Amino acid sequence: MPKLKPETLEARRGHILDAAERCFAQSGFHRCTMADICAEAGISPGALYVHFESKEALIAGIVERNRAELTTQFGELANAPDFTAALGALGEHYAVDEPQYKRILNLEIAAEATRNEKIAELFLACDRFVIESFTDLIDRATREGRIAPVAEPKVIAQTLCIIGEGMFWRRAVDPDFNGRDLMATVLKAVGALINPQQAGAAADATATSPARLLEEQS
Repeated sequence: MPKLKPETLEARRGHILDAAERCFAQSGFHRCTMADICAEAGISPGALYVHFESKEALIAGIVERNRAELTTQFGELANAPDFTAALGALGEHYAVDEPQYKRILNLEIAAEATRNEKIAELFLACDRFVIESFTDLIDRATREGRIAPVAEPKVIAQTLCIIGEGMFWRRAVDPDFNGRDLMATVLKAVGALINPQQAGAAADATATSPARLLEEQS
């Protein structure tokens, strides 16, 4: 049998992960079987086990794929001309536009993390990655004078994540919740936290930001 190209293997892995996401969201981690995932993906058990040996391995693949996607998005956010608008677009993507099964899947992974040590390690590693990435972005934007946040970058990062997670999880469990109706208010709250600066005020804002003043006092 000819060796498959890396891009073909990657596409097959992605197809399997897509099927696993839908199955986990529909049936839950424990009720879902590898046979269910094979049926959803339209592949044989042998084809599945070539790529993933267990449900935990599938969750690891899902988490790693999400992390790679976030890495790309954080890079785009760092270089966006309008930091606040780009941050709002990122929030809207996850809290409003993402398919419902994705939200349910993340609730399922979070619930499983409370009783499965392997899943907990994956969940917490991804959570740390998000917090650290946001912290670095906010610190960079502050040093560039684009924002003058009201607290230290890590505190702002944690607060932004809590806001985003609240909207994300609310939409997962409440069929009547419409995150789009709240986005304008949420963005005002986020703006108050990060305090975006006009180009002309950048230098002064950086010098007098709460984070910079705390640095100078320590």
